[in-house]
Amino acid sequence: MKYEFPKGFLWGAASSAYQVEGNNINSDSWVMEHLVPSPNKEPALDACDHYHRYPEDLALFSSLGWNAYRFSIEWARIEPEEGYFSFAEMEHYRRMLAACHENNLTPVVTFHHATSPRWLISSGGWQDRNTPKKFARYCAYLAKHLGDLIDVGFTINQPNLPVLLLKEKINPSADQMPALPWVIKAAQAFGVPPENFRPHSWASSPNDVQIQVEAHRCAMDAIKSVRSELPVGWTILADWFQAENGGEETMKQYRRETIDAFLDACKNDDILGLQAYTKVRVSPDGVQTPPPGAELTESYGWEYYPDVLENSIRYVNSKTRVPILVTENGIATSDDARRITWIKHSLRGLKNCLEDHIDIRGYLYWSTMDNFEWLEGYSPKFGMIAVNREDQSRIVKESARYLGEVARKNAIEI
Repeated sequence: MKYEFPKGFLWGAASSAYQVEGNNINSDSWVMEHLVPSPNKEPALDACDHYHRYPEDLALFSSLGWNAYRFSIEWARIEPEEGYFSFAEMEHYRRMLAACHENNLTPVVTFHHATSPRWLISSGGWQDRNTPKKFARYCAYLAKHLGDLIDVGFTINQPNLPVLLLKEKINPSADQMPALPWVIKAAQAFGVPPENFRPHSWASSPNDVQIQVEAHRCAMDAIKSVRSELPVGWTILADWFQAENGGEETMKQYRRETIDAFLDACKNDDILGLQAYTKVRVSPDGVQTPPPGAELTESYGWEYYPDVLENSIRYVNSKTRVPILVTENGIATSDDARRITWIKHSLRGLKNCLEDHIDIRGYLYWSTMDNFEWLEGYSPKFGMIAVNREDQSRIVKESARYLGEVARKNAIEI
């Protein structure tokens, strides 16, 4: 029996500029990766060299049957020094967008994905009240010069991630950060006091959250003032919270702080990017590690939980009726058969939600290629395409072909 998805449904995968391009030397993460001590296991360096190899990569994605590609534009390339915009880099991304269209790939573009220009961090980063207008200025520039080639736009990727990582005790709190040795080194490198060092991935205080909400709204206005018809929103990480051992009230509070507060900020947006990876178990004492014997993935010890997508879509839809595009959903594993099982399960969840009349516009797996996974370096294998670290050659996995066949048919077997 076959289930057909709505006409025009988007199928493909996602990446971010810093994680695949290579040599984004003007970005804040580049500085942090080369500190001693550093919070990162290893530096990004050449990454996947997607900056130079995008023509071949886009042709490959298209040949697999995908019809969409989500990627980001690196702010630090476009505006390497405050107020100075690079025409050459803007033209690079214009060529990349044109290549998407030439390969029949709908370009879904994120304006900020985790990394920021060095100068922004030196001027206060994501705790500074002037950051929203600086971000909006950059977004307006992109909309003016590239907007005609962008089909869907997202302002900020996962603004709620820092708060979630704080709850999961992966990130330190804003109060704890200034005492960390690597933060002291980073603050020196950026020329700010340790208490004023605030890259995006550590922006978790109530003030930081408000700065992001304001930045999103300012960016929306800036983009719409140039291209009013462009669908724009932001992406939210909506992992599934499960209460355990009397943790219902704690779970609800965590959900309000890590998801609901950000959904409230996008109720008037055109589209919502939904991202889901795992189950978060919560007891009265907070987030708990998975129980002994639970299947784990290669990233942060996340629990294997393919029901996360359907559950999260239903929860998000109950809070806001904004149309949903699944912008990230995937599994870090070296067992590609397990990845195919994950995708099949996730797509059945999509079917169930669509049958209940939830407005879903597409499914973009994370990630296109095995790439740089931030603090964990190159160890986690999220990609549907492997990358030989010696010569940058691409090796297509069966999961990429499976998703391509679904995309060609716009249907799954049930």
